[in-house]
Amino acid sequence: MKVRIGIGTGQATAGALGAGLTRLGQDVVDTGFDSLWLSEVLTGPGFDPLVGLAWVAASVPTLKVGTTMLLPGRNPVRLAGQVAALDALSGGRFLVTFVPGLATEPESAAIGVPVAERGDQIEEVLPLLRRLWSGAAVDHEGRVARLVGATVSPRPIQEPFDVWLGGAARASLERCGRLADGWLPSQCTPAEAAAGRGVVEAAAAAAGRSISPEHFGASIAYARRPLDERQAAAVSRRARGRSLDELVPVGLDALAGLITRFVEVGFSKFVVRPLQPPADWRRELEDLAVAVGGLQT
Repeated sequence: MKVRIGIGTGQATAGALGAGLTRLGQDVVDTGFDSLWLSEVLTGPGFDPLVGLAWVAASVPTLKVGTTMLLPGRNPVRLAGQVAALDALSGGRFLVTFVPGLATEPESAAIGVPVAERGDQIEEVLPLLRRLWSGAAVDHEGRVARLVGATVSPRPIQEPFDVWLGGAARASLERCGRLADGWLPSQCTPAEAAAGRGVVEAAAAAAGRSISPEHFGASIAYARRPLDERQAAAVSRRARGRSLDELVPVGLDALAGLITRFVEVGFSKFVVRPLQPPADWRRELEDLAVAVGGLQT
């Protein structure tokens, strides 16, 4: 099992990057991490992920780039073309995990799709994206889109182009098993991840397919110091009764211990992101490399 650790800026720290995105990408390479990830929150700080990743992928030609980005609310043909273009321009260095988006305001209104309808949109659009990436002319009649002979060019360099999904609700897990190539949840414990993986794999088997055992990971927020009231409240809104200590490791030793527990239950791909803006990203990555870089195999 190949353990790989990517670096996420996270929404709390993305706004502090400014023009330092290229430098951060090079620092990720220099310190031995797998990839740089930008997440998408329409009403949050930071770069649009496709724009930001295109910039840094062009500037740092050995860097893999990834995003957790919204699927609901997008034009499927435009999305297929944007994803394919970034993969083609980067030489196949693009990783994507689609997410349904936050249910809280102001983000929910900005997405423009009711929470109850987002799963249905993913069900319709993800298979449609795969058809468009195949290079075929696509006819489609659905609730999200009506297409007549639609095509996308260029196609993705990666063949097949893997799509992972996030989400931890049972419906999301079953959807991942039926439609996706991997699972990247956030804010879950190793025990919850192991149970979720069982649901994903069972749904995949029922659909006559399988997901590579290498394609299970976790997105982990960490802190270097105890959370302040605002940060604790933000985490607590999604905690579902769990303690903050279970969800956000405080200190790099705690982060390393949590990743190790995920590895023990069969997870091997990670995106770690600081909740608190680092004063110096290069120093942060050097410290991370000492603490968790050795876990990569």
